[in-house]
Amino acid sequence: MLFPLFILIGFGGLVLYSAAGGSLEPYAGSHLIRFGVFLVMAIILALFPPDLAKLAAYPIYIVLLILLVIVEAIGFVGGGSQRWLNLGFMQLQPSELMKPALVLVLARFYSDLPVGMIGSWRALVPAGILIGLPIMLVLAQPDLGTSLAIAFGGGVVMFLAGLPMRWFLMGGAAAAVIAPLAFFFGLQPYQQRRVFTFLDPENDPLGDGYHITQSKIAIGSGGFSGKGFNEGTQSHLHYLPEPHTDFIFATMAEEWGFVGGVVVIGCFALILYWALSVARNSNDRFGKLLAAGMAATIFFYVAINLMMVMGLAPVVGIPLPFMSHGGSSMMTNMICIGTLMMVYRWNRLQGRKGTLG
Repeated sequence: MLFPLFILIGFGGLVLYSAAGGSLEPYAGSHLIRFGVFLVMAIILALFPPDLAKLAAYPIYIVLLILLVIVEAIGFVGGGSQRWLNLGFMQLQPSELMKPALVLVLARFYSDLPVGMIGSWRALVPAGILIGLPIMLVLAQPDLGTSLAIAFGGGVVMFLAGLPMRWFLMGGAAAAVIAPLAFFFGLQPYQQRRVFTFLDPENDPLGDGYHITQSKIAIGSGGFSGKGFNEGTQSHLHYLPEPHTDFIFATMAEEWGFVGGVVVIGCFALILYWALSVARNSNDRFGKLLAAGMAATIFFYVAINLMMVMGLAPVVGIPLPFMSHGGSSMMTNMICIGTLMMVYRWNRLQGRKGTLG
């Protein structure tokens, strides 16, 4: 897992160096430093025993829920959204940390729930409350992308916990009915425009469709092998918006082409394959749900970001893991990696005990 991870981090550093016009500052240098710090954090996290992870689940969830409430009261406003807490040395986005925290608390909840209750309301209602509270607070910021990521991670854990399939089908049918009402009465005007732009980006190429149009131009102009390192015109001439965060894949594809895209997607595929193998090899219900939920969280980041920059999904402001510049995103994804390393260590310890037995 570490080999493709280091490739993504290093590749991301090169792209950020280019996005800054051939300079380590302000993006590439801080990107590499943050990774070093959070890698140490992930290694420490990997040493936690199962009992400590379970013990910390509910307190961590409650603390982050309180932080989300504080964000609503005194949070820092940026880009029209109130999502951050100013800690001085960094802008903390509690909603980002809620993604792995929710997976942890749901894994704890279902590991404690007797198997015979999985088909009853006791498996659905408490979990629904645990998922619904942070989603409502995040939607109030407003941040549709993060709320969808929280819902996705929680839904994956519920599905793998063995809840009846009819509940998911009923939920899907209810969502299909509610979606039009939520679109017209729940979304902010700029969020509605993003959906319309996704459906027809050429309708306003210099306005709402500008982001995705320039992203497609950057990706397409890269061709097979790209224009060359530090030779991208879309990012250097400031046509491509947010070339160091949400649209970093487009920045990379312009300079490294199809070959660079295959390397990036291949590295993510290896990391996710390893993550799923960690979940599959776990004999403990808590570890299995925890690892699968963390894999789902990373997958959501990757899938939505790549679909967004290619015009296959609306622009929702989700960065690309391990490559985009951003402290909260890096922290969240390294927490996922550290948790997966933790479950991997549990699996190895269980294997040794089984061999000795």
